[in-house]
Amino acid sequence: MSRTPRLLAAVAAGAAALLALSACTGGGDAASEPGNVTEGKLTIATGEPAYAPWVIDNKPESGEGFEAAVAYAVAEEMGYAKGDVVWVRTSFDSAIAPGPKDFDLNIQQFSVSEDRKKAVDFSSPYYETTQAVVAAGGTPAAEAKSIADLKDAAIGVASGTTSLKVAEEVIAPSKDLQVFNSLDDAVAALQSGQIDALVTDLPGAFYVRDAQLDNGVIVGQLESEQGGDEFAFVLPKDSALTAKASKAVDALRESGKLDELATEWIADQGAPVLK
Repeated sequence: MSRTPRLLAAVAAGAAALLALSACTGGGDAASEPGNVTEGKLTIATGEPAYAPWVIDNKPESGEGFEAAVAYAVAEEMGYAKGDVVWVRTSFDSAIAPGPKDFDLNIQQFSVSEDRKKAVDFSSPYYETTQAVVAAGGTPAAEAKSIADLKDAAIGVASGTTSLKVAEEVIAPSKDLQVFNSLDDAVAALQSGQIDALVTDLPGAFYVRDAQLDNGVIVGQLESEQGGDEFAFVLPKDSALTAKASKAVDALRESGKLDELATEWIADQGAPVLK
């Protein structure tokens, strides 16, 4: 064999070896994964606007806020650098409707349900909602630091909700709970001074404080075994990324990272757990 054929053969052998090595070491290369809207990128959607404490200042790309921080932690666990995360916006309803999607993952407080699973995939849950107490600023209830401080407060709840059961069991107020047809009715009673505080799920508590009351205060969260809604990422139906996203969420839960982020962006942002 002449020198030139030998050289070409050596080059070919070297290239084959490099390809084999790449195949052996490329298991964590997110760009090689199927199922992405854009190859090599992870496209994550959220609402428009996105509210605190889930996203701070409507800027998910900052990584600030509970869901923004969870999204980047999951992306990293899946093998994507922060610069490889692309944010888009969708409405809540369109995200869980049947049909094609322009995102890989969507995070905006989606609770898992069997009915929704008919149209979309869900990851493992990254958060389970708790119940919380909201009071009008400047009132004795707003200054409460413990469950005992709320015993004598006039407390309102919406009928037929987990909030009613948790308020009865955890606070056990000395006055009868005032039960309203809806949360909006309870908010109106709080605004008029008919009640001192209301109990609702934590996402609702943030909305009441920030959007419905001028000087509302989240007094704190209530620990209970009643459980709440489980929030999870939404993915397109039968997405190739569903299993990997769930694995990433499970790893973050097991490591304690999800609890750490919930403390940083929820409890420490004005929603302490009452004892």
